Amino acid sequence: MTRIQLPDSIEAAPAAARPLLEGVKKMLGSVPNLFRIAANSPAALEGYLGLNGALAKGSLKPQTRERIALAVAQFNGCDYCLSAHAYLGKNLANLDDAEIAANRRGTSNDPQAAAAVRFAVKLVRDRGQVTDADVAAVRMAGYGEAEIVEIVAHVALNTLTNYLNEALGTPIDFPVVSAKAA
Repeated sequence: MTRIQLPDSIEAAPAAARPLLEGVKKMLGSVPNLFRIAANSPAALEGYLGLNGALAKGSLKPQTRERIALAVAQFNGCDYCLSAHAYLGKNLANLDDAEIAANRRGTSNDPQAAAAVRFAVKLVRDRGQVTDADVAAVRMAGYGEAEIVEIVAHVALNTLTNYLNEALGTPIDFPVVSAKAA
């Protein structure tokens, strides 16, 4: 059960959020509950959409972005984001079940992606306090400066949605995946 209002339609959302939600609907074909609950603060919704959109144009491959999202959601125990990213990982990024399971364990079956996922989990676990060796390991796996910065930004973006969904009790509107089942 949600702890704050979940607008049941675009029209029920604050006026300033409506054009943003219309954009989400145009892009995705529907408005998932994450966006509807974030719409309670048009500024927060706009900030999330802006960072998400900017990072989508970045250097990291979509598969790596989904892998990071799965690992961060698992670590943070966010069933909403696990459900959403398992669905997106499988249906948009073409990750198979074995890869999704590996990502949830904080790794990948792809050696290069494994370095990014491990780094992402370390960022979350150690609250950003990584070592020179941690950064060097990602660099040695073939990631450049821009990609390393984007890994950090994706961790922040996914942590935002994890906290938003967990704190506010966003109802899951994807096939349900539970962090406890990993």
